[in-house]
Amino acid sequence: MKLRPARSVRGIRSQAWARYSVKKPRKNYIKALPHTSLLVFKMGVNKPTYDLLLTLVSDQQVQLRSNALEAARQVANKYLERELIANYFLKLLPYPHNVVREKKRATGAGADRISQGMSLSFGSPSSVAARVHRGQTVFELKTMSSAKNIGREALSRASKKLSGTYKINLVPLLQQQPQKVQQLQQAVN
Repeated sequence: MKLRPARSVRGIRSQAWARYSVKKPRKNYIKALPHTSLLVFKMGVNKPTYDLLLTLVSDQQVQLRSNALEAARQVANKYLERELIANYFLKLLPYPHNVVREKKRATGAGADRISQGMSLSFGSPSSVAARVHRGQTVFELKTMSSAKNIGREALSRASKKLSGTYKINLVPLLQQQPQKVQQLQQAVN
């Protein structure tokens, strides 16, 4: 069975469900957790010389499945690899814990005699999702201020793969001079 469209799961309408029984999986509603397609959360090279932080922040409360987060991560990382090579550090912050369930129904002629309607309507797990709240950061990108436009484009491409609306924030990173760092370390000791 193919995956339902994102509009069917993007709204947060019920309580979060992340429970899975390790001791007695046969007696639990969720017998096995669905796999997540998201495996990599940090990309690029983390250098202390970066002077700009770009963040992709959610404007609304939304639920993002792991396949959507993976698609956004891939499109942003591919663009950054091509344009900046090793002069960026991209980090994906939300982790998909929430189990998305669906009640599979029969369709076609005579389906009303086969399907059970709302009896036992808990549903079987189909995927996992991350719940993102308003104002929560989804992606962080550290780079040089000369690559500001490239970073904006990468985060813009990532936001087009996700449900909901997002905004890109620019935060200059303060770089401390090596002498000041040594002075602070001496003051602490």
